Amino acid sequence: MKRRDFLRLTGATVGASALAGTALGDQTPPFRTPRASGKSVMGLVTPKMDVVRVGLIGIGERGSGHLSHLLALEGVEVRAICDSHGPTLQAGQKQFTDKHLPVPPSYGKDEYDYRNMLDRDDIDLVMVVTPWEKHVSMAVDAMNRGKHVFTEVPAAVTVEEAWKLVDTAEKTQRHCMMMENCCYGREELLVLNMCRLGLFGELLHGEGAYIHDLRTQMFQLDHGCGSWRTAHYTKRNGNLYPTHGLGPVAQYMSINRGDRFDYLTSMSSPARMRDIFAKEHFPEDSIRRKSKYVCGDINTTIVKTALGRTIMVQWDEQLARPYSRLNLIQGTKGVWGGYPQRVVIEGTTKTAEEWTEGEGLETFYDKYEHPLWKRVGDEAKVQGGHGGMDWVMLWRAIYCLRNGLPLDQSVYDAAAWSVISPLSEWSVAHRGQSVDVPDFTRGKWKTTEPLGIVT
Repeated sequence: MKRRDFLRLTGATVGASALAGTALGDQTPPFRTPRASGKSVMGLVTPKMDVVRVGLIGIGERGSGHLSHLLALEGVEVRAICDSHGPTLQAGQKQFTDKHLPVPPSYGKDEYDYRNMLDRDDIDLVMVVTPWEKHVSMAVDAMNRGKHVFTEVPAAVTVEEAWKLVDTAEKTQRHCMMMENCCYGREELLVLNMCRLGLFGELLHGEGAYIHDLRTQMFQLDHGCGSWRTAHYTKRNGNLYPTHGLGPVAQYMSINRGDRFDYLTSMSSPARMRDIFAKEHFPEDSIRRKSKYVCGDINTTIVKTALGRTIMVQWDEQLARPYSRLNLIQGTKGVWGGYPQRVVIEGTTKTAEEWTEGEGLETFYDKYEHPLWKRVGDEAKVQGGHGGMDWVMLWRAIYCLRNGLPLDQSVYDAAAWSVISPLSEWSVAHRGQSVDVPDFTRGKWKTTEPLGIVT
């Protein structure tokens, strides 16, 4: 069946059809698993590195923080930096001079100068910290030139892009890790440890979210995150940023390591707040006033796993609500709920309806603190980065590369967690119809051991 006939027969409107195409690229459900072009990189181990030589692409709001940590990490040398925005590149260079370090070769003559950086033979790892739509092309270019890749979230914005990351990693046998820092927060690591110890019993349901009022980013017109991120709200309608809340829950449930996402259904509210905000804060001739915002103000997606478990994922970057990632995991023996942190373990309270919270949680942290946080938590508090999680994430990933260990997050996680976004767009455009989630592991999830309690 031709794509246009498929869309016509499903009764999609012209606008919904265009949106579904944006979300899925040239593909429409049901998806076929492409033939592998290499061998699986599940549990990939590469030779130990005494020093990890890094090339950094993108030194803006996020990249500058990563650069600060890279310059402080033992066993890391930043060999090159790249940013096509001159003032931002200069700010990155200043981070070296401020520490009395030599400024490395810098690339930024145009948006493709990063490829010249990738041709260097003194770089082991490339970090991609650029707008969402550039992540896959840069990561693929880097892997094809023999580099490992750490990419910012989300790793991909279409189903095709997600498969391209997986296929390239398998073909080149290179690491491709999405830098989902929320998996390394103190709370998330604690809960992961409690899950592995069986305190919640059999895990049945999880909830993750990204609730964060980012309307003020609309003031960034020529540069900055808002200058490109705002455009996505005019083209897409779904969960545009799923991985911060979803990643930790996926690790609790051992997704891709004993279970996997099976299918999802998604719905969005009306789109109101960005139009209201634009009318209140921008002149009539501003691009912000002229734009039509189509992305619903809040999206709710429900994911079903192969083992029958459920995950609710919410996204809202424009409503006046307190910040939250939800971070809830429910099992047969108890539950952890975040924002605010609270816990119920059967047998530890008078009734199962009584939360332990506030100061009462200190006993849980004393008893079940994750070994990784015990090891580097004090250092993380000094180095900072979203409460220290950024530091723990990079410390752990670099440690794995230097010691020839598998990374905690694989390219299969990057693909599966990110693909929730385009699939949610398709479901929203088709009245909440369920859509299958591709098995990016090609069946390896069935025999892969869960992530252990790393130290």
